[in-house]
Amino acid sequence: MENQDVLSLVTEKANQWLLGNYNEETKNEVKALLENEDKSDLIDAFYKDLEFGTGGLRGIMGSGSNRMNIYTVGAATQGLANYLNAQFSDLDEIKVVIGHDCRNNSRLFTDISAKILSANGIKALVFDDLRPTPEISYVIREFGCQSGIIITASHNPKEYNGYKAYWNDGGQMIAPHDTNVIDEVKKIASVDDIKFEDTNNLIEILSSEVDDKYIEKVKSISLDTGAIERQKDLKIVYTPIHGTGVKLIPDALRSYGFTNIINIPEQDVVSGDFPTVISPNPEEPEALAMAVNKAKEIDADLVMASDPDADRLGVACKNDKGEFILLNGNQTALLLTWYMVQRWKENNLLTGKEFIVKTIVSTELIKEIAIKNDIEYFDVYTGFKWIAAKILELEGKKKYICGGEESYGFLPGDYVRDKDAVASCAMFAEIAAWAKDSGVTLFELLQNIYLEYGFSKEKMIYIVRKGKSGADEIQQIMKDLRENPPTELAGSRMSIVKDYGVLKAYNKIEGTEEAIDLPVTSNVLQFYTEDGSKISVRPSGTEPKIKFYFEVRGEMNSRDEYYSADAKAETKIQAIVKDLKID
Repeated sequence: MENQDVLSLVTEKANQWLLGNYNEETKNEVKALLENEDKSDLIDAFYKDLEFGTGGLRGIMGSGSNRMNIYTVGAATQGLANYLNAQFSDLDEIKVVIGHDCRNNSRLFTDISAKILSANGIKALVFDDLRPTPEISYVIREFGCQSGIIITASHNPKEYNGYKAYWNDGGQMIAPHDTNVIDEVKKIASVDDIKFEDTNNLIEILSSEVDDKYIEKVKSISLDTGAIERQKDLKIVYTPIHGTGVKLIPDALRSYGFTNIINIPEQDVVSGDFPTVISPNPEEPEALAMAVNKAKEIDADLVMASDPDADRLGVACKNDKGEFILLNGNQTALLLTWYMVQRWKENNLLTGKEFIVKTIVSTELIKEIAIKNDIEYFDVYTGFKWIAAKILELEGKKKYICGGEESYGFLPGDYVRDKDAVASCAMFAEIAAWAKDSGVTLFELLQNIYLEYGFSKEKMIYIVRKGKSGADEIQQIMKDLRENPPTELAGSRMSIVKDYGVLKAYNKIEGTEEAIDLPVTSNVLQFYTEDGSKISVRPSGTEPKIKFYFEVRGEMNSRDEYYSADAKAETKIQAIVKDLKID
């Protein structure tokens, strides 16, 4: 479609907003977009409808059909309400809990959602203030809710907000409910279809007693209280990066028995503007810079950070030179998985019916840990809803130990069905206490795992392509890789290509193919080389990015060989990047 055609369509759409039942503030913003000589913002705001996808909504805040505002949030909530009323028509009362993070407009979107649910005869349970995402998942299960809503854009830049919907198991929606809700949202043809006016008064404010119950659950998964008691004065620097972790993570650490928790006052300030960081993402070194500087100043043992909705954690610890280094998400998940498996073994908790879950793009060393310890493991798609779905599938049949993903998310207990930085921070602090009690550092513990299970280095590179043209370019990259996959990478022949878009795995050496056993297709490609490298490619479902995940294996026979193994692996990754022409 030519640019002039796109402009004509978005102009017509914007003018409909000027005529529709929208508030004056919205209409004034739309007028400004129409009057601006540069039409790029107008096009981005209206070239499509912000889709309520299988992960909910996420987008830039502002007026327009492709923006997060009270009308796009309202349509999502009205569609959800319609579906809930149809699905649970036999219940005397339908309940939905709503939570939100620190972002600008998060409370506004929460209140709008609560009023719409109430107007549709659904009881809305709402906290008095921001709360971590995992606590909302806990409340769904604890209070017997039929659904839940989280207003958050996770670690996205400050211009973004989002909306995630959960089902009655406490996990994000999967089929058939996700697509059914999408269909209901699509049926909202006009803003007049949304019940903004609440006359039912079915909104209930939750008390802080819920926090206490949740913290008790977090405390219940501790696996070595003795080590914590002996190392209770471990110096832990923690930052919520202006987000919801400030509410409960220090409380969780104290409930475990830790007494020496050092905060960063500037980052304890709750703010959707994230004034001390460019991006509130614990994957980014800059986001942890203030905490690491504090740790250097006081010679701390451990640094931890959570993202704005406190479902993901970042960790820094000292290396063998006494320098603080940031662990990547795979290393964090690896340490957590290894520790929990070892403690379950030592505490005689393994019965032969336990399992571990990881995502397909996460390190294969987690799989190796499961195999060596005779524990069943499962690979699922990226996104914690798939880990939650596996827990639900096996509930009552097998016992979940833990699950994680490379993107800094981990779940060490099944009373929550989403990634949980509150419990993960507490458990990681326990690992640090256990390691110190055992006479090793966290860095040495990580090296020991590499020695036992093999060295692996992981890296993720992403390309940002914004707007309609960017979305088209990302799809073209996937199309090209799918139709013309590489025959070798970094000098190693391609052995297997997995195309999750058709659920087929192609053995390039033997010329055979087999089905991939997953419930639905996904726009993901994976390339495995003969030397053990794994490269995964997928467009982000929540950001204008295409992501490339690299995992390469290496030789490491002693701790002294760690740095040489790491350097060789980095060289190989760079060679693969060059072969894929990523820029």
